[in-house]
Amino acid sequence: MGHGSVHESVRAGAGMVASPHHLATEAGRAVLEEGGNAIEAALAAAAAIAVVYPHMNHLGGDGFWLIRDAKGRVAYIEAAGPAGAKATPAFYRERGYDELPTRGALAALTVPGQVGGWKLAGEIATALGGKMPVRRLLEAAIAHARAGAPVSASQHRHTAQKKAELAPVPGFAATFLDETGEAPAIGTLLRQTRLADTLEQLGRAGLSDFYRGDVARELAADLDHAGSPVTREDLDGYEAVRRPPLTVTLPTLRLWGSPPPTQGLATLMILALFAKLGVKEPESFAHVHGLIEATKRAFLIRDRVVTDFNRVKEEPAEFLTALALEREVAAIDMGRALPWPHKAAPGDTIWLGAADRHGTLVSYIQSIYWEFGSGLVLPGTGVLMQNRGTSFSLDPKALNPLEPGRRPFHTLNPGMTELADGRLVAFGCMGGEGQPQTNAAVMSRYALHGVPLGDAVARPRWLLGRSWGSPSTTLKLEDGFDGALAERLERAGHEVEMLGAAEADSFGHAGAVVIHPAKRGFEGTHDPRADGGAAGI
Repeated sequence: MGHGSVHESVRAGAGMVASPHHLATEAGRAVLEEGGNAIEAALAAAAAIAVVYPHMNHLGGDGFWLIRDAKGRVAYIEAAGPAGAKATPAFYRERGYDELPTRGALAALTVPGQVGGWKLAGEIATALGGKMPVRRLLEAAIAHARAGAPVSASQHRHTAQKKAELAPVPGFAATFLDETGEAPAIGTLLRQTRLADTLEQLGRAGLSDFYRGDVARELAADLDHAGSPVTREDLDGYEAVRRPPLTVTLPTLRLWGSPPPTQGLATLMILALFAKLGVKEPESFAHVHGLIEATKRAFLIRDRVVTDFNRVKEEPAEFLTALALEREVAAIDMGRALPWPHKAAPGDTIWLGAADRHGTLVSYIQSIYWEFGSGLVLPGTGVLMQNRGTSFSLDPKALNPLEPGRRPFHTLNPGMTELADGRLVAFGCMGGEGQPQTNAAVMSRYALHGVPLGDAVARPRWLLGRSWGSPSTTLKLEDGFDGALAERLERAGHEVEMLGAAEADSFGHAGAVVIHPAKRGFEGTHDPRADGGAAGI
């Protein structure tokens, strides 16, 4: 495979942060340097990136945390908001919809859970000795919202691509288009003054104000005025929750992932199945084909099982037992592709990671689902609302039917692993349907085949299923993928489609942070396909 130039990872002695935007990475690094812990650093980075990378995430989204402390305990936070009280199939059918709209106020049908997750993560940070006030952790975010952050290449590209469908949505054009109604040029300063006011209020009053205070009152009034089915009571009743993470132990590593309603089960299954295939060479036919076939087995189970945590009918952990994994491995043909007519979900997300000198490790993902989510910017607060609720179905017999209080299916899934030699790795990526596939590609390279961290992220990737704006369910190969290997995959029955360099976003933005054992320091990397990187102290 054509590996291209080597993508170096960053090394440091006392702590590390990685994110898809350099300003967010810097916000987290500064907190570590001031003595903050990894969770506090991740919170600062999370708030900053919601401002500087608004097409990928915002305050109106959801989030999921994996946090490992120095004693090896792994905490998991689910910050996924449920469907609003008025979000019923009848509500949509009365308005002439046979399926859920993907943009606008009617697509903004779930409570934004992310800020509740920030609050819960902050409590864990404090329990681990963190002393930084919320207002300090929001400082960089407030400064970038008030003074303006330069429009990234990624934001410019997505704004231009989606302008036609987003421009009519209330608040979008005024917030994210220039005065001529076009996508702002790369480097233009984007100011979000109302969002800065909201963040300042949260810094003063605390993060609960988002759900039960002045910010909540503004949010609810604007949602009601826009016609969203999310009510003041929905906000008032919301709390992020801690749950046990999913985990699986393999011969050379242990993995942790996020339970339903996320597809964390798929990431763990793909890596667990692949590890049992006995593949020797990275980037070989067996490596790529094996991961793709493992993906198919995992997705078939995911699509049968994953729904709201409280409504799951089959126990996800049952699919991670040795017996269940052996059964799935036996169904994989290492010479032929399983036919794959499978629908897939797009998605826009950020992953960030952090680690500190105490041994705390954070893997965190937040998202508004599609690029710019619902497109609805609430005038009182400057909050951009997600469209995660569009993953519900109006069919009451579906696995994820729309009903008030139900949490939607989530593509988001942060990952974490401990290797046999003591290395601890936080990893994850954005990219909807591609998230578990990219997680498995990167971690199989790094953890199972010894590929250097930066290289494991940068090497060409693949995507089974739909990419942004494309309904096709082919096996998409990234520009730079080895031609001979592509031909061999085609001969094995994969329906191969080559995507050019301009479509690199389709393959997600991956990142990882590593704590090396025995005081050998920290390592981090973030995808060259994004606008970020890693920085340490």
